[in-house]
Amino acid sequence: MNMTTMMKKADRLMKTLCAAVVMVLAVTAASAADLDSWRAGTVVSAQEVTRYGVDRCFAIEQISDAVFARMCYSYMPNPHIARADLRYLRLLHRDAHDRIVLGEMVCHRRIAADLVAIFRQLYDAHYPIARMVLVDEYRADDETSMRANNTSCFCYRTVAGSRKVSAHAMGMAVDINPLYNPYVKRRANGRLFIQPANAEPYTHRELRFDYKIERGDLCHRLFLQHGFSWGGAWRSLKDYQHFEKSF
Repeated sequence: MNMTTMMKKADRLMKTLCAAVVMVLAVTAASAADLDSWRAGTVVSAQEVTRYGVDRCFAIEQISDAVFARMCYSYMPNPHIARADLRYLRLLHRDAHDRIVLGEMVCHRRIAADLVAIFRQLYDAHYPIARMVLVDEYRADDETSMRANNTSCFCYRTVAGSRKVSAHAMGMAVDINPLYNPYVKRRANGRLFIQPANAEPYTHRELRFDYKIERGDLCHRLFLQHGFSWGGAWRSLKDYQHFEKSF
């Protein structure tokens, strides 16, 4: 191998290494930008979380104009709850593959501190939550959000099958991993009403599967410790995804 050939190979190797460094820097920069702008649903690295500060990733904020503009589907003028009663939460969660994901939630100010404490402990324990974005990403359509296994809290709506204002409308209820923890009610004709509609396999609670909430598991214990009740313990129906706190 002559000197010219060796120099060409060295030059190609250097360009390859430089390209790899640029790619790494680009990914790092993108991750840092994601943390600063908090694009919920984005997977970030543990290193970026450490550099940003994990405590900053569990924050309570008033509803900014930017967030309120995004809530055009979940919030409407009403006599029950005002924008000033709500809070925006920045949260981290881990999915079933233990990846760190940016999450967000709108809730009533009365439970904001409870939820930050609960989700911080779930995160630290590597408890899996698939997705956590505002329900407005699904045009506040509960069925669509649940099918996507999206964990959420506030949405101004009525209780399923009634005209009664839901605890979600007050920002006092949270649905966790709803696809795998469905709402189940037996109708007068004996048939099951299931939400989301594609969650029938997960109505068989004797089976084991990812994202399942069980009595006595960490998620269940933490919510009860903070004064919430669990829909999975209701008698007339089962709402395995649902935790709510009395107003």
